[in-house]
Amino acid sequence: MEKRVVITGMGAVTSVGLSVKESWESLLNGRSGIGRITLFDPSDLPTQIAGEVSNFDPTQFINRKESRRMSRASQLAIAALREAQADAGLPEHATDPERTGVMMGTAIGGFDISTDAIRIYDQRGWTKISPFAVPATLPNMVSHHVSLYAQTMGAIGTQVAACSAGVQAIGEGAELIRRGSADLVFAGGADATVTDGIMAGFCAMRAMPTSYNDAPERASRPFDAAREGFVLAEGAGIVVLERLDHAIARGAKIYGEYLGYASASDAYHMAIPHPDSTGAIRAMKWARQASATATNVPSIDYINAHGTSTPLNDKGETEAVKAVFGDAAPPISSTKSLTGHAMGAAGAIESIFCLKALETGILPPTHNYENPDTDCDLDYVVNAPREANPQVVMCNAFGLGGQNAAIIFGRYTG
Repeated sequence: MEKRVVITGMGAVTSVGLSVKESWESLLNGRSGIGRITLFDPSDLPTQIAGEVSNFDPTQFINRKESRRMSRASQLAIAALREAQADAGLPEHATDPERTGVMMGTAIGGFDISTDAIRIYDQRGWTKISPFAVPATLPNMVSHHVSLYAQTMGAIGTQVAACSAGVQAIGEGAELIRRGSADLVFAGGADATVTDGIMAGFCAMRAMPTSYNDAPERASRPFDAAREGFVLAEGAGIVVLERLDHAIARGAKIYGEYLGYASASDAYHMAIPHPDSTGAIRAMKWARQASATATNVPSIDYINAHGTSTPLNDKGETEAVKAVFGDAAPPISSTKSLTGHAMGAAGAIESIFCLKALETGILPPTHNYENPDTDCDLDYVVNAPREANPQVVMCNAFGLGGQNAAIIFGRYTG
């Protein structure tokens, strides 16, 4: 019999809050995390705004010496880990380490460390580069640091899958439990991509908005006809996945149940989504099939969209949802309108928002929706939360390289 997997803890560090509670309240109250970049001087760039994690002090979670040897992505991940552990009623160190796993996603990992190392080499020579520079750059260091700080010794993995990494990490983490490789898994995503090099690269791609430097909170406008591009952000989100009987035995609070997930490739282009949205369609369709029981394919009551605010993504995602659901397409929203796009962390953070929708019965809105687009004609939750009492929710995440993923959670009913 297939093992049931539930979510018993959540932690998030986002541009709109340093915790799940603060981030969720920001969504419901329309508080944007997008502003002028402070992590470096963006004056030479056509896009000078991003969703930074403000007032973040890694030394609240990591001693100063160790934090300096970590990428910012790892620092954010440890903050999310500590919140998730406390929320789940778990100690900082795993009580059954060989049965506790880690599965994290990231798009870029420690890019900030490699950028600094190159600058130091150019300016001061190789002898001034930290001996920790190369390992700290590796994408799997996010998973390593989560495992290190939680003292897990079971299965470990890293999903390096661009913008779909966070969703894929949660899905693969849940499948570790389903196949009996772990009883509990810390899963999610972390990225810290607001650096001058990455911003410059995305500017060169003409992927980001240029008209909102003086009004940054209006720049991310998913599904709006006046959308210009995505707003880069940073953050981390981690959930505690747990085998149902294990969670019940320790009296854990259950936020929701993992039902299934799927991924699919476009096999088309490194940066442009397939014009027929075939990968997104397959990911959603297969996620529903993976969530099906012998008698029922679950209806979906809400979708947290990938919703990047780019012309091609929002149109393509709309078409994909209609292809999968037809006239039964559920309400949909993009919380990136307030948080920005946290790349490999986005799907993990937005999965948490889906679980909060299950817990509270409230659908978070898409903000900055002012100009309807004939190419985007679904039931978007716009500009204000909606009470809806969802029972089953889906989170979409589509990434560079044509990587598409969808994950489904249901309300736990015993």
